[in-house]
Amino acid sequence: MSETSTPLQIEIWSDVICPWCYIGKTRFDRAVELLGDDIAVDVTYRAYQLDPTARPGVTEPVTESYARKFGGPEQASRVIERITAAATEDGIDMRLDRALRANTILAHRLAWWASTEACPADQPTVQDRLMRAYFTEGDDIGDPERLCALLAEVGVDPTATREFLESGAGNEEVAAEIERAGEHGISAVPTFVIDGRWAIPGAQDVETFERVLRRLAERR
Repeated sequence: MSETSTPLQIEIWSDVICPWCYIGKTRFDRAVELLGDDIAVDVTYRAYQLDPTARPGVTEPVTESYARKFGGPEQASRVIERITAAATEDGIDMRLDRALRANTILAHRLAWWASTEACPADQPTVQDRLMRAYFTEGDDIGDPERLCALLAEVGVDPTATREFLESGAGNEEVAAEIERAGEHGISAVPTFVIDGRWAIPGAQDVETFERVLRRLAERR
């Protein structure tokens, strides 16, 4: 029997290309496992675009875009080393040297689709596959055909994925999720919003996630 009569409703604003979102998701998932049967959670991923100006269909190595963002190759290298070290501690094989800058709107639409009953795969599974493809395998997650292939690996027929992407479905919903981030005052990701009231910013450690979730469950 769980301590809460209804699950904690947790919305996670994140972007597929955000390394700290991948790290934060990994830590959060472990914290939820530690809750066991004590506290039930219902998790939904929400869209946030860190790089909305990335042109659809155009890619470049992330190392180059990081160099522009952080003031040069040396600064970018230090940032990448810090991120990679943190990811390694959490068991993530993060290869930012392989990653490609890409527009994530199609990936967000697929994540939204996976939150509905119309998609055969569940949302956490789709998020995991997209992030691993981006950070470990160097896939172009802005390429519709690659996205079809990736979802096929988690049980979604490529034809269904292709038809969904071509339909334009999910565009309005994803735009609304991005707008809601602003309404919540979210300016960085990952951000975890619990029951629409409390926010946990950043990739906290496992123990912090677990402790905060237990405290919030007690306050309901």
